[in-house]
Amino acid sequence: MLLLGSWDARAPECFRAAGDPPTRRTDDPPLSIRVLSADDVRAALSMGDAVEAMRQAFGQLSDGTAELPLRTSVAVPDRGAVTLVMPARCDVPHGLGGKFVSVFPHNPKAGLPLIHAAVLLLSPETGEPVALIEGQSLTAIRTGAASGLATQLLARPDACRVAVIGSGVQARTQLEAVCCVRPAESVAVYSLVRQEVEQFAEEMAGTGGIPTAITVASSVHEATRDADIICTATSSADPVLAPDDISPGVHINGVGSYTAEMREVDPALVGRARVVVDQREAAMAEAGEVIAAVRGGLLAESALIELGEIVNGTAQGRTRDDQITLFKSVGVAVQDLCAGAQAVQRAEERGLGRVVEL
Repeated sequence: MLLLGSWDARAPECFRAAGDPPTRRTDDPPLSIRVLSADDVRAALSMGDAVEAMRQAFGQLSDGTAELPLRTSVAVPDRGAVTLVMPARCDVPHGLGGKFVSVFPHNPKAGLPLIHAAVLLLSPETGEPVALIEGQSLTAIRTGAASGLATQLLARPDACRVAVIGSGVQARTQLEAVCCVRPAESVAVYSLVRQEVEQFAEEMAGTGGIPTAITVASSVHEATRDADIICTATSSADPVLAPDDISPGVHINGVGSYTAEMREVDPALVGRARVVVDQREAAMAEAGEVIAAVRGGLLAESALIELGEIVNGTAQGRTRDDQITLFKSVGVAVQDLCAGAQAVQRAEERGLGRVVEL
């Protein structure tokens, strides 16, 4: 048992020797945390701020400043579901903590979100919890922002035609992020359910830097064949993007797959690309298309580049205009800490969220 609170020197020696700290004394100041709802997160964390938070996150991850154990996966077999536990530490205010993410495939049939998540930030000085953040909204923004940063660093400077495969929450922030860093002139979107794609196009058109008209494509190939930037944000276990679907010089952000068994991008296409990942170790454990390309002899593991290496100037991004670049992200907890810290800072400045005594 671990109880949050300060050590009570008056506790019996036998209690302390057992390795269990006592409860808080009645005269201790109350422990308070700021709780941010999904609406609070969206109000506090702009996409521009989130992109800069990702620059900080990935830079620290690659230079060794951040500590990032591999995520722990807890299966829920009778529901075909999984809960992921993602701890981390990095050099930002409140740069200690982690995230719980649950992916329950049957939830949508019950009218519930596919993913539930919560992020807990701790004080690096005392270990006290300082903020509890609704994690689905934070995850969507920081995942989009990571692709925004990758697009900023890897896409051709003249890239202006965007394609999105998928129409869910992640697809929305992917589009928002790439349009935050590149002046998009056209957007095409494809997903399996036509009604959802049409709703996506109606809701996203004209928001932020997104063009006022979005084309609803009838196939992946139609959406992507002329695109300069492609974002894949699906939960497909089989490839949705193949070599014949893209043009030379395209930049691809692949964020949908997150297990060794999933292959959202065809491994043959991965093998043709300059591949940038959030972290090599995480990619070789969880990015199915990268793992398949390496095991199939299509890509050398040594060729993988970390996004933070490009941020820090220790690796080069795009090397020629006709090169295919791929940012493959499985998501790492240092993103949540840096994005969460930025959200909490802005929330404190604007009086957002609720302060709760524990």
